[in-house]
Amino acid sequence: MSHTVEHATVLLREAVNALVTDPNGFYIDGTYGRGGHAGAILSMLSEAGRLLAVDKDPDACGAAVARFGADPRFEIVQGSFADIARFIQAKAKGSEAVSRVQGVLLDLGVSSPQLDEPERGFSFLRDGPLDMRMNPAEGLSASEWLAVAKQRDIAWVLKTLGEERFASRMAKAVVDYRQQTPITRTLQLAEIIAAANPAWEKGKHPATRAFQAIRIYINSELEDLKRLLDQVVDLLAIGGRLVIISFHSLEDRMVKQFIKTQQRGEALPKGLPVMDKDIVRPMRSLGKAVKPGER
Repeated sequence: MSHTVEHATVLLREAVNALVTDPNGFYIDGTYGRGGHAGAILSMLSEAGRLLAVDKDPDACGAAVARFGADPRFEIVQGSFADIARFIQAKAKGSEAVSRVQGVLLDLGVSSPQLDEPERGFSFLRDGPLDMRMNPAEGLSASEWLAVAKQRDIAWVLKTLGEERFASRMAKAVVDYRQQTPITRTLQLAEIIAAANPAWEKGKHPATRAFQAIRIYINSELEDLKRLLDQVVDLLAIGGRLVIISFHSLEDRMVKQFIKTQQRGEALPKGLPVMDKDIVRPMRSLGKAVKPGER
């Protein structure tokens, strides 16, 4: 059952204006979602411009074909943005050679249709099967993982990926509960986590951090981001842009660290007589991080 909730695209204009510098360029939208950014990018491209969209979610890919499938400038691939180098290579072997990428856009995290549909298992606000996979045909679901994971591994995921200070208590509660009854529903897990959380944050559901952590782990989100960052310099044309929207402090830190490293250039041994102008700096930052306004 789909909920027709109007999807508001975060930082739409800011992201797309920063991304598109050449209307004839080749661009990548690494997280298609429901196509808010893709639509805005296509509106700025000429007939010669091209957009390759990527998404793990088969529902997102189906929506993309329905919305933009007739546009010859557009193509969607199901998969992870961590594999875009491979997708581009495959495309370049086709009839149309692909020049270097002019821009890559990532809008990290979960998309609102995934949260809005209880059967996807992302939300603790509506009951549904505890799945959380962006691609439901790949890997373990959250309930399958929670059924077999060691208590210390569950605690590590909650603490490291969710920055949850009661991770150990929550992990113990999960393991104690599953010995009696399998954990297969979102509200079931939310209740176990809430009961093990002794200090609820004002205005925040007590299971927020735990659900976020499990989702990030199940979908290898931080590993995928790292793999993308490791290859993006080689993919981008000179003057090409990388634009990333992040919602989570770990992703945010990883991206900022990456930008810093690229700006600083290769690390040289102390005392080496190299002039500043001779240091190779692959990328530079364009201004400070942009935060969304009230709207």
